[in-house]
Amino acid sequence: MSSLTNMPVSVDQEDAGLKEPKEHDSNSEGHDDDFSGIDEKKTLRKMDVRLIPALAVLYLLAFLDRGNIGNAKIQGLTKDLHLSDDGYNIASTVFFLTYCAFEVPSNLLLKRLRPSIWLPSIMIAWGTCTVCLGVVQNYHALVVVRIFLGVTEAGLYPGVAYYLTMWYCTNEMALRQGLFFSAASMAGAFSGLLAYLIVKMNGVGGYEGWRWIFILEGLLTVVVAIAAFFLLHDFPETASFLTPEERAWAAHRLKYQGSSRSDRMVAEDDKFKWKYVVQAMTDWQLYLGILMYWGIVCPLYGISLFLPTIISQLGYTATIAQLLTIPIYITAAVVTLVVCYFSDKAAKAGRSRSPYVFFPMCAILVGFIMAIAGSAAGTVPGIVYAGVFIATCGIYPAFPGNITWMSNNLAGSYKRAAGMALHIGVGNLGGAMASNFYRKVDSPKFLLGHGLELMFCVIGMIALAALRYSYGRINEKRDALHNDGSEHTDQQLNYVDVPWHLPSSPLNANVRSKAYIDVPYPFILGNGVAGVVEEIGPSVTKLKRGDRVVSDTLIYQFKETKYRCWQKYVVGTAATTAKIPENTAFEDAAAIPFTLLTAVAALHLKLGDE
Repeated sequence: MSSLTNMPVSVDQEDAGLKEPKEHDSNSEGHDDDFSGIDEKKTLRKMDVRLIPALAVLYLLAFLDRGNIGNAKIQGLTKDLHLSDDGYNIASTVFFLTYCAFEVPSNLLLKRLRPSIWLPSIMIAWGTCTVCLGVVQNYHALVVVRIFLGVTEAGLYPGVAYYLTMWYCTNEMALRQGLFFSAASMAGAFSGLLAYLIVKMNGVGGYEGWRWIFILEGLLTVVVAIAAFFLLHDFPETASFLTPEERAWAAHRLKYQGSSRSDRMVAEDDKFKWKYVVQAMTDWQLYLGILMYWGIVCPLYGISLFLPTIISQLGYTATIAQLLTIPIYITAAVVTLVVCYFSDKAAKAGRSRSPYVFFPMCAILVGFIMAIAGSAAGTVPGIVYAGVFIATCGIYPAFPGNITWMSNNLAGSYKRAAGMALHIGVGNLGGAMASNFYRKVDSPKFLLGHGLELMFCVIGMIALAALRYSYGRINEKRDALHNDGSEHTDQQLNYVDVPWHLPSSPLNANVRSKAYIDVPYPFILGNGVAGVVEEIGPSVTKLKRGDRVVSDTLIYQFKETKYRCWQKYVVGTAATTAKIPENTAFEDAAAIPFTLLTAVAALHLKLGDE
């Protein structure tokens, strides 16, 4: 059974309740690695310090460069370029059309090329486009440059969102996504402050102040991009800042124990196939996720593109309006980190992440209701400002929660890359819609814009509830498999001849646990064999009692961690398992086409005598 030792397996929650085995099977083949000398928390901190700040700066600059048109607008861009209200909205909209169109191919290129090369390269490209925005002379040039800005920025967010899954386990993702995405909120604050300072250069070199906003921020992006070539790292197994032992541990935990996904493989192991893109495009959960995403991204871009305008229409000067955006964005960044921290804690405790998306969306709902009420009552500045303040503090924490929740449920490295790019790409069409929500003809109340944001938020909340309900129904069906097996004979259960697998084994009672798609618990097939669902769909529903179970008895020791050891299993139909060559070399095992394989299991054994 050595061919099974290279299958990706996860170590899930602590509730397996198994007692520690008395001996280790030293004759088993595979990764019998001893990581007892690794300080896991220290290594994770080292990864965080090297990865997250650099990625956050990249995204801060990306969000700064796509949103600074909102700051330039109230500083004279529309007047100097003779833009109509529709002209500005079109210039904002075209960015999202190419941004969405190029996210999937860009993410696939990230998989084919090195992240440390691809990400800085597209940064230089969009930084150059931003500088060009500062020298455009008419509406048509503005639109063309915004089109190319969308093309060049398309790969960053979905690329980094996917890239993080190649370094961190699913129950660590929300906080890291939050740390990364909070840069978008800080970009809003930074943008307002920079605009306030840069417009003082009005007339320098013969350029208006709004032009210097684009020129200086674009040049900053190019400089950081050059540094990023030397600062970014590709994947754990090639990271120079980790010791060889730490690299082995980082790669090992993603392959075997750190994830609730059976398919979480080290990034360089995967081979691209177009079927993964097709699988992503035909995955039903992706489209509910997109509707949920629209409920967040429409308010996000409505705020990022028009917040200075909304505030200035409350009676404040352009300069004061720029400054009043700062406390909103800083507070939103703090709230994002807090919510994402508790989202990860919930995942580690085996609870769903969905409440950490739902309740921030409730804040978006309340915020826009307040903005509408304050405007309808004759424009009460305090109420409108408080409303957009609250809405913004809901938007930013909901965004990484949505991405993390969806990425945790997409199986396969390339399918996840394509699926996340589709989710984010099609979802960002909401930005194209939001670019047209706040029209000059509707100022100063902007009732239509606030109302449309409210509508999309409600649609997103309905989609979230539908997705959670669908997961619940699937999980209820799986719960039906969790009986004691007393009405089935050993022949019906068709277990391999390993004593503790039999229903009569006392140890058998300790391996039952529930299976949730969005919660990292094991999936029980039959009576006593745990697995992790690889994907949602017909292949999973075909798993039933009587399917052949193939096990590999290799046990791994983790002496210094809370998991002393665990045992892994491959679950598949008899037709699938019959195709496995008996003496396949370990390094060749990953290439075996397990086309019908639907689950890989990890039973973890707790320390102690319970």
